[in-house]
Amino acid sequence: MSSGIAAATPPSEKNPARESKRVRLLSRLRRSPLLRSAGLRFAVLYAIIFGLSALALAIFLWWATAGLLNRQVEAAINADAQGLGERYQEGGIPALILTIQDRLSQNIDENAIYLLVDAGFRPIAGNLDNWPKQVSASDSWFELLVKRGDHEALARIHRYDLPGGFHLLIGRDIGSRAKLRSLLTAGLLWAVLVMVVLGSAGALAIQSLFKRSLADVSATADAISRGDLSNRVRISGRGDEFDRLAETINDMLDRIARLMDGVRQVSNAIAHDLRTPITRARARLEDAALHARDASDLHAAVERATSDLDGIVSVFQGLLRIAEIEAGSRRSAFASLDLYELLSDLHELYGAAAEEQGQQIELLAKPPLPMFGDRDLLQQAVANLLENALKFSPPGKPILLAAERLGDRIEIVVADSGPGIPVEDRARVTERFYRGESARSTPGSGLGLSLVQAVVQLHNGGLRLEDNHPGVRAVLSLPAELSANRRLGKTERPNATKPVTPAPV
Repeated sequence: MSSGIAAATPPSEKNPARESKRVRLLSRLRRSPLLRSAGLRFAVLYAIIFGLSALALAIFLWWATAGLLNRQVEAAINADAQGLGERYQEGGIPALILTIQDRLSQNIDENAIYLLVDAGFRPIAGNLDNWPKQVSASDSWFELLVKRGDHEALARIHRYDLPGGFHLLIGRDIGSRAKLRSLLTAGLLWAVLVMVVLGSAGALAIQSLFKRSLADVSATADAISRGDLSNRVRISGRGDEFDRLAETINDMLDRIARLMDGVRQVSNAIAHDLRTPITRARARLEDAALHARDASDLHAAVERATSDLDGIVSVFQGLLRIAEIEAGSRRSAFASLDLYELLSDLHELYGAAAEEQGQQIELLAKPPLPMFGDRDLLQQAVANLLENALKFSPPGKPILLAAERLGDRIEIVVADSGPGIPVEDRARVTERFYRGESARSTPGSGLGLSLVQAVVQLHNGGLRLEDNHPGVRAVLSLPAELSANRRLGKTERPNATKPVTPAPV
């Protein structure tokens, strides 16, 4: 019993020192930079696949060559056995003896081996001197050295037992075939060795290529981690997977750089644009505190300061809304909608405001204009463009609101007859707080076109600003469908009469 218990004791309990040493060794191996190399893992995988392929090829070639020799020999022996068996059935042992002697005398096959013995294993006919001792089992194949005359030969033999205690050996001398088989085997072994060497060299080449291909990516990532966003991954020009990875990383870095520049610009713009209203509100409150003659003066000063602070709050609300849109969190509100109904609502809403200012908004669109998106955000984007058009167009000049489907895109156009945007300013008017010279004297915070740009990017679209001669022609290019399985009418249509509530931007 005690011995059984001792045998079942875990190795770690029997030898804690050895187990601790094994754990330390495994820990060092895991920390080894060589084993943590992805290039090495790919190289080893390539070497294993290459080696297995080479081994499978070598086995197939051996089977198709050396194995073919054995099958040919066995086929010849079986053919002899069939012929001798037919003669035995016709004339018995005498006919069998005559057939063996006849075949040996005519030397039909110089490699043929025959031996017929009696019950005491004494030779009766054949070209072997005696019965080989190794041949003991009946109806079996043997490969052994036999003595043929004055020399030994490697033979492949099959034993047959006959009625009356007689035994027959039929075989072939395979010495030359054995040499050829040995040469083939040696050649295949050398070929396998060469393939192993080539596989190892290929694995090292793949590891080196992998390391070189990722070295530039690693160097760029290191530079980014140190705060340097100017580096870019080198593109070889081959157009392979590494080039596509480099292009993706470079695009990501360009976007990060633009975002960082945007953050700096927003910070500077906030410090510049909000300093004036905050200072003005503070000055008014201080002036009221020092010079107000009664409660009505104080109340008026507080109202003016509150109005200034409301403007500041609206700016921050606009910034937060743009940040929310750029983060993509509003995609969960996407649904099927008809842009024609959306534009009709906006035309009705802003048409009344335009008439009060002596202006007119003309709607040019044909239903339906189906797409998949956020109705509220699209309303806000088009409303911002209409507000800008109303703000800058002179009285009596029409404002165009148009939409048309072009293939898989829908283009919404808002055109005014105002002073327009200089070509050099068009690339910057979508930046937060940027205002051109012609817009500095008009009310606003410079966030309207930034919000429009964020909305169209969320919908995988684009914003173009073109000349209207005079004025600006703003074009929103939106995909007619973002999902082929979610078309207008397959999901519940949103409420088309939902009021438009433009954000204070």
